[in-house]
Amino acid sequence: MSISINMDVVSLSRMQFALTAMYHFLFVPLTLGMSFLLAIMESVWVMTGRPIWRDMTKFWGTLFGINFAMGVATGITMEFQFGTNWAYYSHYVGDIFGAPLAIEGLMAFFLEATFVGMFFFGWDKMSRVQHLVCTWLLALGANLSALWILVANGWMQNPAGARFNVDTMRMEVTNFADVIFNPVAQAKFVHTVSAGYVTGSIFILAVSAWYLLKGRHIEIAKRSMTVAVCFGLASALSVVVLGDESGYTASQNQKMKVAAIEAVWHTEQAPAGLTVFGLPDAKEKTTHFEIKLPWVLGLIATRSLDQDVPGIADLVEKNKARVRSGMIAYDALDQLRHDRGNAALLSQFQAHQDDLGYALLLKRYTDDVTHADDRMIESAANDTVPNVPVLFWTFRAMVGLGFYFIVLFAFGFYFASQRKLDKKKGFLNLAILSLPLPWIASEMGWVVAEMGRQPWTIDGVLPTFLSASTTATGNVIVSLSGFILFYSTLLIVEFFLMIKYVRLGPPDQQTTPGLAVLKGRI
Repeated sequence: MSISINMDVVSLSRMQFALTAMYHFLFVPLTLGMSFLLAIMESVWVMTGRPIWRDMTKFWGTLFGINFAMGVATGITMEFQFGTNWAYYSHYVGDIFGAPLAIEGLMAFFLEATFVGMFFFGWDKMSRVQHLVCTWLLALGANLSALWILVANGWMQNPAGARFNVDTMRMEVTNFADVIFNPVAQAKFVHTVSAGYVTGSIFILAVSAWYLLKGRHIEIAKRSMTVAVCFGLASALSVVVLGDESGYTASQNQKMKVAAIEAVWHTEQAPAGLTVFGLPDAKEKTTHFEIKLPWVLGLIATRSLDQDVPGIADLVEKNKARVRSGMIAYDALDQLRHDRGNAALLSQFQAHQDDLGYALLLKRYTDDVTHADDRMIESAANDTVPNVPVLFWTFRAMVGLGFYFIVLFAFGFYFASQRKLDKKKGFLNLAILSLPLPWIASEMGWVVAEMGRQPWTIDGVLPTFLSASTTATGNVIVSLSGFILFYSTLLIVEFFLMIKYVRLGPPDQQTTPGLAVLKGRI
């Protein structure tokens, strides 16, 4: 199969995985956020005994259940793509990547699924405390599920605890603790789940604001908004703080990604300034109309004022050297396949094996990697630069929304403390308009994370174009079309059910006074 056809298959496979992942992540953050909000509401019911808090938990739990079901349906299909579309990736790193996914299924998903059933069907079969425990375990299961998925993804960003085995010709685990406690994975986990908490809070805030503007379910809406703004403010502050930590870990392990996000074309001398606004030009390798904040990038990327921030041009030069070093490793490995007992070749390979992945970038230009010329080496090194304009603007839009959420929740918290939430129509309308924003911010975050890693599937180890399955382009087009149809149908069903149950609303004595009087007499 020619390189052009292979690249078409790779592009289509990337498009398919991006589509399914982004569709799936429309449901995940709401599941993460609402699970803890449900646990908080039910905790208040158990502590106070007031039925309105039980009604709130049941109502928001119905919306949670719809979203959870859609998340499961969209998530399961994603994992099959590692075998269908990314077969070589699965072969090359499956021993490492598969372990967190297996643990997620055994430890987290079954825990979450079990307690989802107990949450919905156990109200009249368990005591208050027993049901509350189930709700908290449901929230724990949802977050554990996110943990193991992000451990797997974090390893793709920073492949710690693994080495290439010359006997099996694959990557294998050397220290599973390093895989689990990978600093990139841990930073991504806390940042991602905090973003989910913001999503759940804004969802409840927006729906409750709509009820207040309509004059429906007033008491439930006010209490729901109070919980949402308190939990949401803490979560939004966490997102920004933990996002900063995530950026710092990236600056230690993925310097090219950071340079692309900040459009640092040439090394910034300490203390490096942060570009707030500018127009990155990938052709001229410069940023027009820059507006910079002095010292800020140095503080974020290096936690210091005396360290330089490497630029794209210098990193490309370093990567040229890594490509050349990888060629030595590739040549030694090729010879070891026929002379496995040669200690000199093994020593030569081990001295350069950290750069083997950079030599594999040459596979895009030649099959004879060991004899690649300077032009090919330069092209391979330039391939390590991701799409700078897309990363630059996507990152700034995401950060801007993060600070907006803090301001929104801060005003909501203040109004709630003054017991004026239902009287601030401007804030209520703003809350409704803000409903889609946390999803936009979350999707942008994944664009930054995944596009910033290109051209790698496993950063520095396995190029994306080598990871795909050897299959016909038509097969990928058919499956991609099927996924678009299937996922679009699920999204329509989600919107229909959510809107239906939001319009129905929770049981509320305030909107059914006759029923309330009757209940009081009984």
